Amino acid sequence: MSHDDFPTDAPAVVTCGLPYANGDLHIGHLRTYVGGDVYSRALERLGQETAFVSGSDMHGTPVAVNAEQEGVSPEDFALGWHERYAATFPKFNVEFDNYGHTHDETNTAVTQALVRDLEEAGHVYEKEIMVAYDPVDDQYLPDRYVEGTCPYCGAHARGDECDEGCQRHLEPGEVEDPESTITGNPAEYRERTHKFFAVSEFSEYLSGFLDRLEGTSNARNQPREWIEQGLQDWCITRDMDWGIDYPGENPQDLVLYVWVDAPIEYISSTKQYSERVGADEYDWEAAWLEGASDAHPEGGEIVHVIGRDIIQHHTIFWPAMLEATAHAEPRAVMASGFVTLGGKGFSTSRDRAVWADEYLDEGFHPDPLRYYLATNGGFQQDVDFSWEKFRDRVNTELVGTVGNFLYRSLLFAHRNYDDAPIADATSDEVQRRIEEAIDDFEAAVNDYSVRALGDAVTDLARFGNEYIQRSEPWNLVDEDPDEAAQVIHDCVAVAKAIAVLFEPIAPEKCERLWGQLGEDGSVHEATVEAAREGPAGDLAEPTELFEQIEDERVEALNEKLESRVAEAEAGDGNDEDESTDEAATDEDAETADTDMTDIEPLSDDRISFDDFQELDIRIGRIEEAEGIEGADDLLKLRVDLGAETRTIVAGLKQLHDVEDLPGTKVVVLANMEKAELFGVESNGMVLAAGDEADLLTTYEDAGPGTKVK
Repeated sequence: MSHDDFPTDAPAVVTCGLPYANGDLHIGHLRTYVGGDVYSRALERLGQETAFVSGSDMHGTPVAVNAEQEGVSPEDFALGWHERYAATFPKFNVEFDNYGHTHDETNTAVTQALVRDLEEAGHVYEKEIMVAYDPVDDQYLPDRYVEGTCPYCGAHARGDECDEGCQRHLEPGEVEDPESTITGNPAEYRERTHKFFAVSEFSEYLSGFLDRLEGTSNARNQPREWIEQGLQDWCITRDMDWGIDYPGENPQDLVLYVWVDAPIEYISSTKQYSERVGADEYDWEAAWLEGASDAHPEGGEIVHVIGRDIIQHHTIFWPAMLEATAHAEPRAVMASGFVTLGGKGFSTSRDRAVWADEYLDEGFHPDPLRYYLATNGGFQQDVDFSWEKFRDRVNTELVGTVGNFLYRSLLFAHRNYDDAPIADATSDEVQRRIEEAIDDFEAAVNDYSVRALGDAVTDLARFGNEYIQRSEPWNLVDEDPDEAAQVIHDCVAVAKAIAVLFEPIAPEKCERLWGQLGEDGSVHEATVEAAREGPAGDLAEPTELFEQIEDERVEALNEKLESRVAEAEAGDGNDEDESTDEAATDEDAETADTDMTDIEPLSDDRISFDDFQELDIRIGRIEEAEGIEGADDLLKLRVDLGAETRTIVAGLKQLHDVEDLPGTKVVVLANMEKAELFGVESNGMVLAAGDEADLLTTYEDAGPGTKVK
């Protein structure tokens, strides 16, 4: 792996967290898969050799529990969902180079070989531990067969993870007040011999790894706390039948913990891809094995795209396993925020979700949803979906900005000229603007920002609309035909650049646009160099790429959703809203809004309206952001408050990408008393929500200085 800007001459691997073969997919689950697909396509546009891989996570107790309830074998149960996922992803233009699953022969062999390497290197040992046991039903209770209380935060916890509270990984025996999820019986702890991976030996390595790690800041910052608290060794075996058998002598018939074989599927899936296309086309060993390639002895460029609730697995356990077995370490981890629905958590039990198949059944094209999920906020920020917001983004940006420019330009060119190029070359002004868009695109890839990839295109389309409007080629056709031809040539050149640069986000629409431009081959094979070349083909008569969504359609969709939820709630008889959900992916928390078990009660102390009026709360826009020397958490912000620009110190350094903050609108308490922090005078307070410092901002276009009241 290198840390050179992309593209590099080392092979890249982009992976997505494995969907858990346990339930249907909704649009909340699609965020990381769309994000991974967008990023891998963008790398390929730069000319980076890339394999995009994933697979279904087949093992673990939830699969075994649900298979038992349905009266089928765990393998048949999981394979059914695997086949459904494999069919669903292409419908959203998520095109994996290889999509396998953790129970296939390749992953079984690769997993057992890697665990044997761990053991032979002395990183695995046996230990007597306390395991939950149901004395009435006479069986041990691994992972999701047991639930109780998290020993760290007191929230309700399921088996191996506090998924409703602090989201920490939990070892067997840690859950307090255990109960069997099978029978509801109180459980007891009994001594049992299990295998442990000595993760604690890798604390120093992992600290250095996090210093080198690229991607989103939450993936770097969150694990540091766990290292500082002291890493615990990791139990890698379980008492159950469903899973990959522990290799070698195994008198207790233990299987490997699901989080051992799940990330190894990244290697296995890449290997399967390489075996299918040939090592000359893509060499999986050069990507994953240290020393396998003389040209790249440290391995390839590995980028993991995941939900933020599985950061610990990808930044602690997984890199330690790779380091211990001479595999390449990840270059970057991109950890997405959660997806909510109309400001509330998804709830599959109440059918409060927009299901993946439902979206398509409503007749919507996949590319607008890809655009919404990819560009609606930074990747690590939470994204809220509502039909109203979806309509607004589609109508304003895809139809009104991108689609409007493309259709009016190509229609005028087609009606007035036989083919392109119409002029000899693109004008200097337009060529410079295309180069700027390419620079923005390349910067977005190297900043791991899928949102900025979309912004590069919409900004170019805005320029195109402004350029054609001020140039008025419809008036120049008779007055100055040569100048009219130059303007239309320029517009078609911009359209071609949009086709190339927008392909990662809207691949199907851009392939259609490529055909309208009369270009040879497929836009999926084009690199950014094609965006520089200008138009060359015979223009076909264009059609509008994106369709307007009418208000009546949104009303009907909302009514359908509300009716479905009401029916499900009536049958459930439970009025409590769910904050989490037994989801189809390991990124369960993507379906959540906030953890309701962790919300502080509302204060009984009231203030008067006059007291509130004394608070001078304003909209501000961050102009500059930089760290403060000697302060790990603090940033010095320059915030435009309309009437003046102030310096404000805020504890955002570990929770936000500093480079992404300029341009962000925030809510500021302007009449906060001044304070000096690390030698910097802070004149105001930026407001944020929760431990992750979710910045408060505006829904519409209130400008700096606008008073909140």
